[in-house]
Amino acid sequence: MTQQVENKGSKLSKNKKYILVRYGRMGSMGWFEHNEIHLPRVHTKVIVKTERGLEMGEMVGPQCYKAGQFKLTDEQVEQYYRDSGAENVIEAGGVVERFASVQDVHEEQKLNESTVEELDSCKKAVREMNLPMKIVASEHIFGGERIIYYFIADGRVDFRDLVKRLAKEYQTRIEMRQIGSRDEAKLVGDYETCGLECCCKRFLKILKPVNMRMAKLQKATLDPSKISGHCGRLKCCLRYEDDTYRELRDKLPKKNTMVQTTHGKGRVVDSQVLTQLVVIQAEDGSEYAVPLEEVTILADQSAFAPRYEEQRDDRRDDRRDNRRERPAKSDTVNRPQKEQDETQSESDETDLADEDKP
Repeated sequence: MTQQVENKGSKLSKNKKYILVRYGRMGSMGWFEHNEIHLPRVHTKVIVKTERGLEMGEMVGPQCYKAGQFKLTDEQVEQYYRDSGAENVIEAGGVVERFASVQDVHEEQKLNESTVEELDSCKKAVREMNLPMKIVASEHIFGGERIIYYFIADGRVDFRDLVKRLAKEYQTRIEMRQIGSRDEAKLVGDYETCGLECCCKRFLKILKPVNMRMAKLQKATLDPSKISGHCGRLKCCLRYEDDTYRELRDKLPKKNTMVQTTHGKGRVVDSQVLTQLVVIQAEDGSEYAVPLEEVTILADQSAFAPRYEEQRDDRRDDRRDNRRERPAKSDTVNRPQKEQDETQSESDETDLADEDKP
């Protein structure tokens, strides 16, 4: 695994020039050293050398270079991604070998076509060897040094015989990487219900957990089929506005809080997060909605509490009276099932005894 660039201090030499490159099937990003004076102002393919070998990548932010040097420091770039919520981790890169030529692009296309055959061959071998794993995708490094297979499994899998078989077939190094369900969606996902490409495939690097509380706070539908993504888990986009929703929710008064409005005094019974409306119950029991700006929380919360307690007691008495007016159930129904069975047996014996009488 490549090493993450720390934020405590820049690890890039000030005397060298670097470009930011996105490379690999998983969309990794890293700083790569180069000796070019002028860089193109458009997205350009480059051949870079990483720990895995020669790979083809793409320049990130081609408009952010001056005299071949990125205008911002590595710390400022990472801070930019953190502030924007993109959650990209910039890893230690390597060296830029050259700009990709037409021949390099064609070679990359041929490798991508060959990965389909390599993927099918690996899946076939997994079925024949009866291994408890699912092959998701494959990646053939541009330089031909290795083939990387991504798979998912419930636990650890002994795939040593599988690696030997594939290495013998393709005469190259084979690497197996176990991934999770979200990484699977990042590799094979296409477009979501919003009409855009999956966030995990497009820009998300770190997939933070998402919980049902976020969906409830945003009053989204709780239907799992509508709030789940390709990975089968809650959509990552539920995190995007969670901080805003929580900030707006904290501004609203809690339920049963006594407040003063232009319509008089009342008690908070409900609220709406986005519209910042507060539903108030007046002293006479009527309800109305007012903006948050017109609501003032009373210092003495017990001033009108007895009045509302009386209303609760009245409603409780009404419910009690309604239960009393209900028709009482028969004694047979209320008795336990065992007693009912015994009564039924006694009645049956009585009937038989009556039939025996002349």
